[in-house]
Amino acid sequence: MAGLRVTPVHRHGQARLYVSLPDGRAAAWYDRDSGRVSLLLDDHRDAVLAALRPYAVGELLVGPPPVPTVADLARLALHPDDDLAPNRPGEALLGELERHGPAHRFRADPRRRALAAQERAGAALDGLDDAGWHVLHAVPLPGGATLDHLLVGPGGVHTVRSVDADGRRVRIADPLVTVGRAAPAPLLREARHQAERAALALTAAVRPLLVLVGAERIEPGRADGVSVLRDSEIPDLARRGGILKPADVESLYWTARDRRTWQRV
Repeated sequence: MAGLRVTPVHRHGQARLYVSLPDGRAAAWYDRDSGRVSLLLDDHRDAVLAALRPYAVGELLVGPPPVPTVADLARLALHPDDDLAPNRPGEALLGELERHGPAHRFRADPRRRALAAQERAGAALDGLDDAGWHVLHAVPLPGGATLDHLLVGPGGVHTVRSVDADGRRVRIADPLVTVGRAAPAPLLREARHQAERAALALTAAVRPLLVLVGAERIEPGRADGVSVLRDSEIPDLARRGGILKPADVESLYWTARDRRTWQRV
């Protein structure tokens, strides 16, 4: 059968290739470490093996899959077009810049600074993967809004807002955040609202994080319910735990990966 899609997935040192039919149905997956092909649709056996041939190494063990976990079931049901995991940090801003170009002809485009902040925070969040955390970037919400990042791990679920504060002083006075000489903005209120929307979508507790990227100095104030940190402090999140079990982390992550999850908020 022509048109089978092979999609690589890398998590926690495990490399798998998922094979799906043109209509999105999962046909099989190939575990590179074990050399095993777990076949879901036996009538497509020859087509699956042909699709995997360029990627397979050594002799293949072909058979039915082991009893799937909840996360496996969510993964296999997810159509690649609905999978948010490939989104890059700042994906929405990248698309906007590519479609419309710079906002000002003679001035620096503030969207590029915002994009750089999201990319910097996103890279630090991606570094938490080995500690059992998963991150999604640029999660689209109805109405054109976007979650900069969503973090799921042993320490719970967090929406993450990246704020460009490179080399500037930041003052916090709930609900306002003032970066340098810019006008105060109600970023704390917005962060709480995004966490509420995420909690509704995931039916789970979600806490907001505000990451001040490159801030020179922070004048702390009230920030009820919002954790405020520098991007350099993101690695410290790896030590947080005791809230979600590994199975719950995987289940919530795979629910969050599905674009359709966010259509009801």
